[in-house]
Order: sequence, then C-alpha cells, then structure tokens
Amino acid sequence: MKSALIIDDDADYRLLVSELLQADGWQIWVADSGEQGVELAREHKPRIVVCDLLMPRGNGFHVCRTLRKDPQFHATRIIVTTGRAYDSDRVSALEAGADDYLVKPFATATLLEKMRELTGSKTFSTQFITSPKSDGSTWLKFWGVRGSIATPGAGTVVHGGNTSCVELRTAGQLIILDAGTGLRLLGRALTQEFNDQPLQLDLLLSHTHWDHIQGLPFFQPLYRPNNRIRILGYEGARSGLFKVLSSQMESPYFPVGLKELPSNVEIDELRDMDFHLGNVRVQAYFANHPGICVGYRLTTEAGSIAFFPDNEPPHRMQHMRGPDNPDEIARRKFAEAESRKLVEFLRDVDVLIMDSQYDADEYLRHIGWGHGCVDDVVRLAIEAGAKQLFLFHHDPDHDDAKVTAMTEHSRKLAAEMKSPLKIEAAKEGLVVKLGKPAT
Repeated sequence: MKSALIIDDDADYRLLVSELLQADGWQIWVADSGEQGVELAREHKPRIVVCDLLMPRGNGFHVCRTLRKDPQFHATRIIVTTGRAYDSDRVSALEAGADDYLVKPFATATLLEKMRELTGSKTFSTQFITSPKSDGSTWLKFWGVRGSIATPGAGTVVHGGNTSCVELRTAGQLIILDAGTGLRLLGRALTQEFNDQPLQLDLLLSHTHWDHIQGLPFFQPLYRPNNRIRILGYEGARSGLFKVLSSQMESPYFPVGLKELPSNVEIDELRDMDFHLGNVRVQAYFANHPGICVGYRLTTEAGSIAFFPDNEPPHRMQHMRGPDNPDEIARRKFAEAESRKLVEFLRDVDVLIMDSQYDADEYLRHIGWGHGCVDDVVRLAIEAGAKQLFLFHHDPDHDDAKVTAMTEHSRKLAAEMKSPLKIEAAKEGLVVKLGKPAT
C-alpha cells in the first residue's frame, strides 16, 4: 500500500495534505516536529516522507541525515518543503539525503505528482514496454533451474547449470521470480530485446539464500539509468532485505555498490501475504525451509502459476523422525495439518514449479535440510489437483541423465495413481504458455 509520513509544524498544512493524499489512496501518518517524525518513520517505515525544513525539535536537514544513516530507509523517498527559496538550502537538503525540494506555496497537485513519480506509483508495475513480437499471451521461461550452487559443465548442458530464476510475462507486465545466476542470462536477453527502451519490472524473491540472489549484481538492466526495477521480498531471519542484498555488493566482494547503481531501484520489504502487481494477484505462503522463505502463487487472466523453489513437505519430514510417543504423534499431526494447508494453497493451480531435489534414497540422508523428495512432490501435486508439475531446484550433483531418470520415475508414479498430471523437468530455455504445451 502507498504510505506517507507528513512532518510539518503547521497544523492546517498537515490537515490539507493528509486529506489530499488519503483521497488518492495513501496511508498517512503525521508529526509536528522532526523528533516525532523520526520516531514515526522508524515505527511505520513509510514509502515517502514529506518534511518541512524549519521545525522545532529537529529541522528537515536533521530528519534527512538521521534517516539516511539507517539502512532500512535506503528505499524511502524524502521530499523537503520550505517557504524559503534559497539555492543554498536546496543544495544542503539534497546533500543531507532529500530526493526533492519544493518551495511553498505550491499546488497540492504538484506535490501529489512528485510523490507518485518518486515512489513509482504513477506507472510502476502496471505497464511494461512489450516486444513488438509479443502476441499478448501469458508465458513463463526458465533461466535458472539448479539449486545450491551453479554447476556448469558437460553433464548439465540439457537442463542447465544456473540457479533459480524464472521470467513471467502477462498482460503487458514482466515479473521475475528469484535472482539466481540465471538472472544474468535474462538480463542480457532483455537488453538485446529492448535496447535503449526504458524497462519496468518486478523481481520477487523467495528468500535470500545465496543461490537465489547471486545473479543480482550481474543483471544488466540495473546498470541503465532509464530502467525502474522493484525488488520485493520478506525480512530475513537476521537482517532486513536491503542489508542482505547490499552486503553481497560491498567491497571487497563486488566493485559496484547497490547504492551506486544508475537505474531506479526500489527495494520493498513485504508484510502482506496477498497483494497485486499490476493486474496479477500474488499470494505468498511460508515454505518449510530454514530461515524466512516463501513460495508464491500468481494468478493471471490466463491462469495460475505456483513457485516453490525450496520446500520440504512437513508431514514427510516429521514422519521420518523419532519413535512413536505422545509428543511425536502430536508433532506428526501438526505437520500433516500444515501439509494440508499447502495443498489447499496450491489447489487447482495450472503450473506448479516445486523443489524436487532428492530421490527417495537421497532424501533419507537429507531429512530436515529443507528440500523435497520427488515422490512426495508428485503426490502433493496430484492431491492439490495441479495441472502441470515442473521438477525444480535440481541437485548440483545430478547430471542430465539423473534428472531425466527422476522425471521418468515421476511420470510412472503419476500413472500408477491414475492421475492426468503432466510432469516435466525444468530446464533452461524452456518456455511454457499457459493453457498450451511447453515448447
């Protein structure tokens, strides 16, 4: 949701601006001093702060410097307003961390337009400059299908060795699922396809384990100033999303810092589990995997896609542990209930992309690692009524022959259960049109 904090010691001005923004769908908090404004910013983490320059108990310069020192406000936009038209004040405000500077009096429509531009709420995530070759269909493409670590080599040329990354195009939008090393290839393709045209896209992260974010520093659209890229994910177990993503780009690990990128990058730490990206409904569900990890279900006009790159079916994990005793039985019942919830979340999904890293024998040696057994994944997909299953997060030690064998085993299992479920192994370059066979 669009959210803004108004910091101004003029009560009439606060009321006027609040009413204007609320009518435009913004969630609003107000403060009458810099000190109170900083406290509210830390509590609510607004998308944008509109701050007067001259106030008691903390002027606008102080507010800007204080927020900019805190990494959690890297993506927060700040507009400084003032009744003084001194160029030196403008320069000082921008140096302190303001994104823009407006001199009073100004039309309230001007403020609203500026806020929309800075937060991207004017056109962001609702329009994508589609290729002239686009036929308007909804399709997804696999750019990275491997788990844990990238595995280039002769044994992975069929299914691919890059880690998790899937592209979705629908209704004039582009949504990317995960930023593993496959993101580098996607970035090159987008640059070639769109050349110098401005690009707007959303990147959804399932979690911040390295195999799901390592491609981000090598994503070419990040280095073009006319592109707008929003990265969405959930707060990690120990650090916020911005800190995790920026850390891997800090010296001595990488030569270009996240703050130095020329593109317009917005990092949104999600709190809701059900929201929209343009015309696409996105539902998130906590996966059974170490740390904070989610799977997504995306509903488009052409059908639905569920993406669970890392997940260990809870009931299977619990049934493999411990002797029969009251505590263990209670834990099993709880795990079975959690699995039923996941089944309902996936109910009748058109395309299911799910972690199927281990075969049955391998899983016995990896219980509790947070990854799926292919047999369990097939049963789960059938129980949920999924139309098509793509085995995903291939083990780095599995060559093409092993992945093919697991796929054939999965199809045999589905046939034994008399299920019409279609099963494929995800592979780099595979394109899936919703409602049509994979190509």
